[in-house]
Amino acid sequence: MTVLDLAAPERVRGGATEFRLLGPVVVHDGETGAGIMPPGPKQRALLATFIIHAGELVSVDRLVEELWGDRPPANAPNALQAHVARLRRLLPAPGHEWISTLPSGYLLTPGHASTDVARFALLSGQGRAAVPEDPQYATELLGRALSLWQGPALQDCRRGPICSAEADRLDEQRLITLEALYEASLSCGRYAEVVSGLERLTADHPLRERFYDLLMVALYRGGRQAEALGVYERARRNLITVLGVEPGPALRARMEAVLNQSPALAKPRPRHPDLAAEVSQLRTRIEQLVRDQEDLLRRVQDEEAGGR
Repeated sequence: MTVLDLAAPERVRGGATEFRLLGPVVVHDGETGAGIMPPGPKQRALLATFIIHAGELVSVDRLVEELWGDRPPANAPNALQAHVARLRRLLPAPGHEWISTLPSGYLLTPGHASTDVARFALLSGQGRAAVPEDPQYATELLGRALSLWQGPALQDCRRGPICSAEADRLDEQRLITLEALYEASLSCGRYAEVVSGLERLTADHPLRERFYDLLMVALYRGGRQAEALGVYERARRNLITVLGVEPGPALRARMEAVLNQSPALAKPRPRHPDLAAEVSQLRTRIEQLVRDQEDLLRRVQDEEAGGR
C-alpha cells in the first residue's frame, strides 16, 4: 500500500457487530453485512454517545444535554425514552440486550461488538511504533488505519459536548497518524510521491507546523531547496498573521538545516527491499492467522452458549 492508497477497507471479523464513528455513525451487522444508520441526527448522536461510553452508565441529564443542549423539551425524559426505544429496535442480534434502562440513566453493553475507533487506535499505535525501525511496515499499518475513515468523525452529530469532544479527539489522532505516515514514507525514499499530499495538508491545516516540516524535507530531498525555504516563509506568515507567533524551534531548526544543506537531511540509504517485503508478508500472514483463530474461538463459544 502506497502513501496515497488509503481506500482499501479493513476486514471486519465475520459475524461480529461493529459500531462505526469514523464517518457517518453506522452499525455494521456482521451477520448480514448490512450497515444500519439510525434516522435523524438525534438518533445518531444518541447512539454515538452510548458507543463513546460503552459499558458505562450515562445519566438522563447528560443525554438530554447531548441531544437538546440548553433547550430541552418540557417532557425531555419521556422524549429521550422514546428515542432509546426506537434505537433498541434498530440494533441487530435481538438475542442480545444492547441498551439497559437503569434508575438514573442508560447503559450500552457491547458484548462481542467492536468499534472502528478501537481498530484505528490499534493500527495507528502499532504503525507509529514501527516508524523508526521498519518504515515500510509502518506505512502499511498506518495506511490501513486511515482507510477506516469514511468522512469526518461522528459526521453530522457533533453538536453536543460528548460527541463534539470525541470528534475533536479523533480528528487530532487522525492528523497524528497522517504525520507518522508521511514521516515513514520519507524514510522509505518516497519524497517525490508525497509532495502533493503534503501541499494539500499544509493548505488544509495552515497552523500545523509538522506538515510544513515534512514538506520541506520532501522538497529538499527532491532537489528543490529554494521551494523548501519558501515553505518555511509561508508557514511563518500564516503563524504570525493568525496567532502572532514565530515558528517553533523544530521548524526553525529544519529551515536552518535546509539553508545549510545539513548532511542530516540526506536521502535515506536504500534498504533491502526483498527482505523488507518478505518480513512484511510474513507479518501479514501471522496477523491473518491470529484473526482466523479468534474467529474460530468466537464461533465455538457462540455454539456452546447456544447449546446451553
